[in-house]
Amino acid sequence: MSASSDVRPSIGVQLHPQATDMASLLDVARRAEDAGVDSVWTWDHFFPLYGDPDATHFEGWTLLTAIAAVTERVRVGHLVVCNSYRNPDLLADMARTLDHVAGGRFTLGLGSGWFERDYTEYGFAFGTAPSRLRDLGAALPRIRERLAALNPQPLGPLPLLIGGGGEKVTLRLVAEHADAWNSFGPPEQFAHKGRVLDEWCERIGRDPREIERTVLIEAEDAGRLDEYVAAGAEHVIVGLRDPFDLTPALTLLEAADR
Repeated sequence: MSASSDVRPSIGVQLHPQATDMASLLDVARRAEDAGVDSVWTWDHFFPLYGDPDATHFEGWTLLTAIAAVTERVRVGHLVVCNSYRNPDLLADMARTLDHVAGGRFTLGLGSGWFERDYTEYGFAFGTAPSRLRDLGAALPRIRERLAALNPQPLGPLPLLIGGGGEKVTLRLVAEHADAWNSFGPPEQFAHKGRVLDEWCERIGRDPREIERTVLIEAEDAGRLDEYVAAGAEHVIVGLRDPFDLTPALTLLEAADR
């Protein structure tokens, strides 16, 4: 659904699993839920994305499973899973299983991958940006087919989110396959990408209101909720790093509830 001024946006946090410890990550997930956020996310990488390249870091699927187990209400997911790291059928099975751990609260966020160090150190073929996008396009139907064949089925709706802003391929894949889309700011850029997504939906005959619009922002942008909502965001997610100060999320929650 497209955001409007009379619809409360959802508020989420993305917990950066680097330069921290497991106790801190699980503690902030619980505190975020208690504070009233709607979703808790992490990422799917194997090394820090900024700062000390050799700082502590935790694997995203195992971490998110632990977060799902210690929370009760919030939706949980990755922004985003790298399609290259797992066979699509296995990925679907992992998603279904995590959805059961979460009691039906899991969102499967997918992207084509970009962080070369993950690929080289873990032995995945890096390829090129176009080849990774082709692989993602081929994986999406397989994931849907495997999800439909699994026994037991997911407990919840298990929406599929695609992350990225590529106007020629990624946003077409969102229009064709996704229940939700994630991208970045600033608001002007997010609004532009949203219009391109609308155009792709029109080309393939899909109602663009079927795709939830989510945006990942930096903590310093927490005071700009109204701008992001005006740009089309329905779900605003703020990235948090250790020490995990919830003030940006609280700022978003207060603005959302005005």
